Amino acid sequence: MRRYALAALLLAAGAAQAEMTTSPRPLPRPVEVAAATAPRPKPRPPVTELPQAVPPEALAQLPPSLAAPVVRPMPRPAALAAPVPALLAVTVAKALPGMIRPMPRPATLLASAPVKPEKGGLGGLFGNRKPRKPVATDGFVCGDPDIRGDELAPVTSKVKGCGIDEPVRITSIDGIRLRGTATINCETASALKTWIEKGMRPAMSKEVVELQIAGSYVCRPRNNVRGNKISEHGRGKAVDIAAFVFSDGSEWSVSRDYNRQMRKAHKAACGIFGTTLGPGSDGYHEDHLHFDTASYRSGPYCR
Repeated sequence: MRRYALAALLLAAGAAQAEMTTSPRPLPRPVEVAAATAPRPKPRPPVTELPQAVPPEALAQLPPSLAAPVVRPMPRPAALAAPVPALLAVTVAKALPGMIRPMPRPATLLASAPVKPEKGGLGGLFGNRKPRKPVATDGFVCGDPDIRGDELAPVTSKVKGCGIDEPVRITSIDGIRLRGTATINCETASALKTWIEKGMRPAMSKEVVELQIAGSYVCRPRNNVRGNKISEHGRGKAVDIAAFVFSDGSEWSVSRDYNRQMRKAHKAACGIFGTTLGPGSDGYHEDHLHFDTASYRSGPYCR
């Protein structure tokens, strides 16, 4: 009996397995059918009016649990509320004290700095012409603080050989005034300063405060003799001294007081100047000392 029962169970299990393997499976549904039969959400009703904000009076009547706090934007700072130009002005005002500015150049440095035209550039448009020196009204000239006077415009003349390219009108040299002034060139002015320091002062027993000028620039022949060569006065290279004025108020004239001290000062000019003439030289210089910066191959001419 047991054998028959076990055999019946095995047969039943085999039949069930055969049914499962042989039973047909349902075919998959097409995508179009599945999409057509899928449920769709209901469309929202069209919005005809925008929701209005709840007035504060209505919110006040609601219970505390339902009333929501009103969120408002925070006020802007006062600095941001100011217009942009005002902000810039405040920023610049705070930054100015800390800014580093260049120190101004001294006026003396600007006045004494030489200005030289550069080659090429805009100067080439004008042929690199030499600019005319400005006419000075006061201060020193010839690049020497001890030589005081004015710079003048170039002196020209119709007479050949006369004129000064860069004339100066000297009023004082090394603290000594020139009575009558002297219109000469800077070479002669520098030589006169050297003579005052190394020749005149050591020769004089008293302090000289003023020199009387008898002549400087004038276009004429030598010794005013017609037919002679142009004098060095006509080139701005000569100066004539007629008298010496001292600090005690006394005065020595060359024509009246040509003494030992004046002779010594006269002799000391030889070599500093190219030509030195005075009383006893040629009869044309009895009342003054003539100094000029002419150059001779044989050396200085001193009489």
